Amino acid sequence: MLQVNEIQQRFTAVTQAIGLVAQVCSADRDVPSELFNSIQKIGKQSDQAMATLPSSDPQRLQKMVADLERLAGRAKQVCSNGGNITPQMKMAVNQMFDQLASLKKQMA
Repeated sequence: MLQVNEIQQRFTAVTQAIGLVAQVCSADRDVPSELFNSIQKIGKQSDQAMATLPSSDPQRLQKMVADLERLAGRAKQVCSNGGNITPQMKMAVNQMFDQLASLKKQMA
């Protein structure tokens, strides 16, 4: 299992990936509302998790990461279902999901 400082470092990388997705989402006017809403939820939960990260116990951290991974999985599913999703958006969402899934696995 990762130590708290390692989790903080990994989570910083995850928040950067989330920020990239949010940027791509903001720049793309044709993003489906379901994807846009998912990205907003992920951003808010990520901000909350980052704020509580230093004082959180390992089980709470695992739950936060699992919740974020679930939301990112939903965003990935929306991208896979087609619609007007750019390749850049799909790549950013997949990268965000992969980082969250990797962090979750390493925390187990």
